[in-house]
Amino acid sequence: MKVLTVIPCRMNASRLPGKPLLNILGKPLIQHVYEGVKSAKKVDKFIVATDSQEILNCVAGFGGEAIITSAKHNTGTERVAEVAAKFSGYEIVLNVQGDEPLVTGEMLDQLATPLINNPKIHMTALKGRLTNIEDINDPSIVKVVTNSQNIALYYSRLPIPYPRHKTDCYYRNKGIYGFRRSFLLEFPNLPCGPLELAESLEQLRALENGKQIYVSQTDVITHGVNTPADVPVVEKALREKLRNTVTKP
Repeated sequence: MKVLTVIPCRMNASRLPGKPLLNILGKPLIQHVYEGVKSAKKVDKFIVATDSQEILNCVAGFGGEAIITSAKHNTGTERVAEVAAKFSGYEIVLNVQGDEPLVTGEMLDQLATPLINNPKIHMTALKGRLTNIEDINDPSIVKVVTNSQNIALYYSRLPIPYPRHKTDCYYRNKGIYGFRRSFLLEFPNLPCGPLELAESLEQLRALENGKQIYVSQTDVITHGVNTPADVPVVEKALREKLRNTVTKP
């Protein structure tokens, strides 16, 4: 069962235009993402999907593979689905955002494994524990709750569950996804329901249309680059990661 990872990446992000080429510790942001996931053991191919010739040239420059996709897509999932349609030999497709330089190959393997092992699973995601009250209450940090079988019950920008009694069961959605290719090709054509429209969370489309999302837990700490303020946070984490790699016996 072959696995394809697609990294959707566009130039004109509303909050930080041109961020895929943003210099982070001497490398463009998209290169950090690409190199970060290349250690995945269960992935057979990596492709950057972009609407920009400049990004295409950048990826080719550091030895990666990229493909030009339509500029009309509204979401990264639509861009990933366009690429998946061209690669019929891959039964599983992973979607890794191009602004997540701390994502690791280990995380991709976690996404792929349930899809490889269980043909009844059509979509996977990751969650990480939340302990900081500011993060729990931050609407830009998406929260997820799951049942005892690790199936997502709901995603929200609000703190869920409501703390009527003291609880520590808060988890953030990691924002990377795995799809069975057949479901991914179907996904952009599914109707948007009132929950997705209210929360502006695309993963609710799957839940509103009766599809299950299997959610694995990861301890890997990630931080996306969405504003200039995120850059020093990510640079600090990357330096620490490099130090740990160098000092490993």
